[in-house]
Amino acid sequence: MFSEQSARDPMVTSGTSKSDKVEKHPIPISEEDMVRHLAETGRYRILTKLVPRTVAPNPRPEFPLKGIILDTETTGLNARKDEIIEIGVIAFTFDAAGRIGDVTGIYGGLQQPSVSIPPEITRLTGITNNMVAGQSIDMAALQMLIEPADLLIAHNAGFDRPFCEPFSHLFSGKAWACSNSEIDWSSRGYEGTKLGYLLGQAGYFHDGHRAVETVLRSWRSWPARWTDLLPPLLPSSMKQA
Repeated sequence: MFSEQSARDPMVTSGTSKSDKVEKHPIPISEEDMVRHLAETGRYRILTKLVPRTVAPNPRPEFPLKGIILDTETTGLNARKDEIIEIGVIAFTFDAAGRIGDVTGIYGGLQQPSVSIPPEITRLTGITNNMVAGQSIDMAALQMLIEPADLLIAHNAGFDRPFCEPFSHLFSGKAWACSNSEIDWSSRGYEGTKLGYLLGQAGYFHDGHRAVETVLRSWRSWPARWTDLLPPLLPSSMKQA
């Protein structure tokens, strides 16, 4: 039983009443603000997903030369017996000083080989026999980009060129350059020359190992960031006097 005095004493409780609670609302923050905030801490490095660059409907006339960045996927490493199963191409303009202009075209196409794609190639590229079944590279579309080109660039031209030239006459008689061996990446602070590494250093990431993705990696790895990378790749006949 409570005493009469106890009944008169005020009751003391812990906690706060509903009226004392402060409602917390999430503060909206944009993706750009989140990226900037994380980067400014110095504890994070942000990579942006690679997306295709827009094709310019009206290329600027001050960039009169035409270049190609290309990559191939093949059934193996031997150009004498293995076959192309995919080609990826980005066409762009540039001038005699090596300044990059506009993207003028993008093409990617699959080709069914005469043999089954080896499992190790499927694991590397993601390209399966079902994907290439009945597929052939659109030579007309490829011709529109390759034929007017003044310069063809591959990140491993020593590999891609021996496959491309027997594949089509479009690739023969062209000036070729290799962005792997002909650019001094080490002087720019890089310890390696693989595209995935270069891309990460440029602030991007990609999915997969397909030919079109590779040329996008090539494009994003250097022209967008350094304007002095194309000149070493230019043949002497193309260089500004």
